[in-house]
Amino acid sequence: MTPTTMTSAPALSPTTQVAIVDALVEQGWYVGRAAIDLGLCESLNSELMHRANYNGLDEAGIGRGQQHSLRKDIRGDAIHWLDRESAAQRQYLDAMAELQQALNQALFLGLFEYEAHFAHYPPGAFYQRHLDSFRGRANRVISTVGYLTRDWPNDGGGEMVIYHPDEPHQEITRVVPEAGTFACFLSETIPHEVLPTRYPRTSIAGWFRRNASLGGVLDPAR
Repeated sequence: MTPTTMTSAPALSPTTQVAIVDALVEQGWYVGRAAIDLGLCESLNSELMHRANYNGLDEAGIGRGQQHSLRKDIRGDAIHWLDRESAAQRQYLDAMAELQQALNQALFLGLFEYEAHFAHYPPGAFYQRHLDSFRGRANRVISTVGYLTRDWPNDGGGEMVIYHPDEPHQEITRVVPEAGTFACFLSETIPHEVLPTRYPRTSIAGWFRRNASLGGVLDPAR
């Protein structure tokens, strides 16, 4: 793996954590520019691009378990699940653990764990509008996206569109995939999509989950 320069700065500041909690309560979503330390973004982006260049990513699909399938007409990214194998991954996941604690303390959500993967969208790739979790049927509670690409061009495309939960065709905001931007939203209620990108687009998609037992198995695998 290509070495990168690490930083000791916090990945998400305490002020950002408070802003996230407040925004989730008030509107069900949060978007913050320069929310993630840029040095960490650079390290994570270097790791992700190394994987992209050396066939270290898997094609992303839709659905889980036996319903999982590859549908390039729906989503075109490639992924690698974070597993704490690098210092940058550990720093990012530790920051998400702190955010999980803050969310549980403030909102009593009972969040059990956090899962996340790198996401690489090559030029032309997109992800059609969807929900990350269906009401009452899954354990993903809060979705997160941390963006890693520096100097995103104005004509780059690749924005994440967040839609109104009760008006599925009404746009709330568009999130430019610029390094340091962090977005999170309620998984069951906020529809969103990734518009076609004109340049390689890198991010970390993640989900805070509640525990769910199924068939006697604690917290079934993703």
